[in-house]
Amino acid sequence: MFSLKPSKPTFKSYLLPLPQAEDNITSEPRIKKLEPVLLPGEIVVNEVNFVRKCIATDTSQYDLWGKLVCTNFKISFITDDPMPLQKFHYKNLLLGEHDVPLTCIEQIVTVNDTKRKQKVLGPNQKLKFNPTELIIYCKDFRIVRFRFDEAGPESAKKVCLAIAHYSQPTDLQLLFAFEYVGEIYHNPAKKVNGVDPGGGGSGGISSTSGQQTPLFETYSDWDREIKRTGASEWRVCSVNEGYMISTCLPEYFVVPSSLADQDLKLYSHSFIGRRMPLWSWNHPNGSALVRMANIKDVLQQRRIDQRICNAITRSHPLRSDVYKSDLDKCLPNIQEIQAAHIKLKQLCVNEPFEETEEKWLSSLENTRWLEYIRSFLKHSAELVYMMECKHVSVVLQEEEGRDLSCLAASLVQVMLDPYFRTIVGFQSLIQKEWVMAGYQFLDRCNHLKRSDKESPLFLMFLDCVWQLLEQYPAAFEFSEVYLMILYDSARISLFGTFLFNCPHQRVKESTEFAISKNIQLGDEKGLRFPCVWDWSLQFTSRDRLLFHNPLYIGKSAPCVQNGAVKSFKRSKKNYSSTLRGVPPALKNGIISEQEFLPRRNSLILKLKPDFLQQTESQSNSMEQYFRDWFAKPVDLHGVILPHLSGTQIKLWKLCYFRWVPEAQINHGGFIAAFHKVSLLADEVDMLNRNLRQCKSNSPLQGSCSELDQGRMYFRANGLNDTSGAPDFLSSSFPFSPVGNLCRRSILGTPLSKFLSGAKIWLSTETLANED
Repeated sequence: MFSLKPSKPTFKSYLLPLPQAEDNITSEPRIKKLEPVLLPGEIVVNEVNFVRKCIATDTSQYDLWGKLVCTNFKISFITDDPMPLQKFHYKNLLLGEHDVPLTCIEQIVTVNDTKRKQKVLGPNQKLKFNPTELIIYCKDFRIVRFRFDEAGPESAKKVCLAIAHYSQPTDLQLLFAFEYVGEIYHNPAKKVNGVDPGGGGSGGISSTSGQQTPLFETYSDWDREIKRTGASEWRVCSVNEGYMISTCLPEYFVVPSSLADQDLKLYSHSFIGRRMPLWSWNHPNGSALVRMANIKDVLQQRRIDQRICNAITRSHPLRSDVYKSDLDKCLPNIQEIQAAHIKLKQLCVNEPFEETEEKWLSSLENTRWLEYIRSFLKHSAELVYMMECKHVSVVLQEEEGRDLSCLAASLVQVMLDPYFRTIVGFQSLIQKEWVMAGYQFLDRCNHLKRSDKESPLFLMFLDCVWQLLEQYPAAFEFSEVYLMILYDSARISLFGTFLFNCPHQRVKESTEFAISKNIQLGDEKGLRFPCVWDWSLQFTSRDRLLFHNPLYIGKSAPCVQNGAVKSFKRSKKNYSSTLRGVPPALKNGIISEQEFLPRRNSLILKLKPDFLQQTESQSNSMEQYFRDWFAKPVDLHGVILPHLSGTQIKLWKLCYFRWVPEAQINHGGFIAAFHKVSLLADEVDMLNRNLRQCKSNSPLQGSCSELDQGRMYFRANGLNDTSGAPDFLSSSFPFSPVGNLCRRSILGTPLSKFLSGAKIWLSTETLANED
């Protein structure tokens, strides 16, 4: 039968409709109305209409049509087309679904199909052909592809050159953050997402839990950290105030109480970069963790080294020995880490992805990325042993003391101090050991495209923390989504946290910029840039709930037994020994390559007579310490040590696979457990609220506001309270691979293709020919 009702047209036209005789008003093309959302100080530098964003290389069925815009902050693709096969993605309040920050762009390739030419665009380069295609390779493993088949050839060329120019600035002050804060200072009433964007110099930033994250820019922040750790024999030093001694150290840092300011001024000239010993943390037993650059003055090296170590010894209540770890000798250098990262990226974005399946694990091993992850975890665990078991202070020595020592010092503190496994504590750790200690974010993240200095050391640190989170999920307050978003934020040219090589550079560059823009700073030390720890700038309060780990057991997490509320305590009864394993023997350990320094009263620096026998016994003692530790139940609020066997150091799939549709698992991956545990945790929270309500005999209505403020993203009593998991959950949650990486197909894994009706591939060759 034929229906009298006309069928709904399925054809969509992007061309200007022909004028109708009866129409008095001609309608404008819809694509002309698409405009980017701009931040304060952000301007459009070029744009082109009728651009096609490619989703799958083997079909144009899912492609999107829209406008490609280049600003001084990002490239933005604006479309009204619905995203194919996508039902959910998290929303960043600063960046749209199709936006890419300029500092996240790694390489720009233009292609001309007719002439069969392609060119990698650099800054201030000419393009002799009109591009028909633009491919953008991003630092977060994304590949974004645009077609200009319907766009004007000159407009397409101009937008490609604009993207190449603005994504590769030649000067630090050309980064968007400077224009942003300049606009804010000239127009103080402007707010972004209802939040005051100023973030520096306030002494602390409110975190997701409402607590303040100390920035360690002030004397008081360091003093509070001394008191928190019980470092009674250490003091806050202000000798570098105004950066008078060293430009790559903070104005305030902690030194042994026995070292006078005059001594520090005298000794500073002998250290590389004048980076004097910098205290990081104190163990409850009195052992200290200290970072130090190499001493360049060979003639004075022995005397100064002895004086520094004696001062550290005097700061220990037991006057214990000082253990020095030369990180340059026992850990991979930044060039090796960069080479491993490049190989890992090539492996993960390889096209076609399926063709590497048979040799993928061996290819992953050849990158050496996981090997380096293991070496950092292993070395940090050995340093934990020295402080925890041997009760000695540890000095991390490195040529400049601002690369490998950032990672090693941070890992040691994460393993030893449960405070740094909370969100606020972890943020304070990064602020203390990376930002204020002079980690070179500008060079290592390659914001200005100086590839010879680039190295993903901060990513490796987050990966190491993820390994610990994967092994001890109940010990961390934050989730792996939090780690991922923190990694992404380091490549947004807005937050002053990750833009500079040291605090002094921020003050110097921003002061020069303020003078050039006639900005009155008053008593402020440089411009106040937005701080990354103010997460309300990027995410709504609901989306920030994804930062919280539902498995986390806080220090005073209550449980109910026989109607009485008791604090949680792990016992051997609920501990399964089958889940734990003893690490392999520690071969080639650092003990045999290091030396103990004599006590404070020694006049001559020399090895003790029984040094060789002592190091051998120390090695045996270390292995015994690890065996004993792994044989006991885990203390979630004490020391945690990593499993180091081959199967227990894993690839961080959410980080490296999130833009690869072939690697996605519907309703699988970490999110499957995350969803179930979140629902369970929310039910427990509701039961606790009901019990408190019954005990206080308060009316039910009184707890409505409390019920609306759950700590879990997935709520047992909310919209997601279904018999199964929501349809949008996949192993890439909360990120969406569709539309953000051009692959051979967007239908997912070969298994999902088979379940959809495709035939089984017999080999990778057959698989490659299937499309």
